Amino acid sequence: MSESKALFEQLKHLSTEQRNPASMDIDARSTEEIVCIINNEDKRVALAVETQISWIAQAVELAVRAFKSGGRLLYVGAGTSGRLGVLDAAECPPTYGTPPEMIQGMIAGGEQAMFRAQEGAEDKEENGAREMDSRSVGPNDLVCGIAASLRTPYVVGAVKRAKQLGAKTLYVTTNPRTKLSEPDFEALARAIDVAICPEVGPEVVMGSTRMKSGTAQKLVLNMITTAAMIRLGKVYENMMIDLQMTNLKLRERAKRIVMTITGVSYEEAADHLDKADYHVKTALVMIRAGVSKDEARRRLERADGFVRAAIEGKEYRILH
Repeated sequence: MSESKALFEQLKHLSTEQRNPASMDIDARSTEEIVCIINNEDKRVALAVETQISWIAQAVELAVRAFKSGGRLLYVGAGTSGRLGVLDAAECPPTYGTPPEMIQGMIAGGEQAMFRAQEGAEDKEENGAREMDSRSVGPNDLVCGIAASLRTPYVVGAVKRAKQLGAKTLYVTTNPRTKLSEPDFEALARAIDVAICPEVGPEVVMGSTRMKSGTAQKLVLNMITTAAMIRLGKVYENMMIDLQMTNLKLRERAKRIVMTITGVSYEEAADHLDKADYHVKTALVMIRAGVSKDEARRRLERADGFVRAAIEGKEYRILH
């Protein structure tokens, strides 16, 4: 069988490549009917993600372990999947104060593929493997492959190579978990530590995985990084407290956070943030514990950066 025919046969059996019975006559529907069909299908996404909670939690634990050992979370994808990884990585530094290298996104075809499709860039496993070598992936890192179809060669090659280099690996796909036991995917399955497989079903427009599949992937990535940041002490109550004040909006948000948590006035929040060198955590501990900047920093160090424990003057103890 030719390589092209083999690919044709493989794609034919993927759930993301099937026709959706609910949208068979969508081309003959009114505008409102079209968007209702799309909306009804979108409603299935969160429920599909819910079935993967235990695996997502395992992924979070691996991410926390990687970060605490000085490792990185590296997303690898192509097309929409790659763009979602890059997006999630790019949003973490301003939101949670993480260094840019801590969470990285890689897309087949490089940076230009973020803005214009680079067709064919995803077709070789060696390109993904080379990406892992160029990033010096090692045992402290966590590599997350993102591929709605499961089979994207660039992603498969990256995950296999990451495993060879000693990294832990995740895989996010919207095809069924049972596919990983099929002969075509056995080698990939051996390279995956945790697979996350929300089955969203066929797309409204056949094969358009930027739709339900993309939404599911976005939800999963949000959960992984948000939960990991919470577990790293970057959230107090339900507020982000490690944001980087790189613009006026974020400086004002920092004041509002301090005011909301402590009840101080706008002027008092600004004064404490100034004394704390605009470090929100330090300002919060200073106010809530009634201590100096130096004492607040000592408490935060003892508490591993967790504000709740620092206010109480305790060392951090993980909750299960």
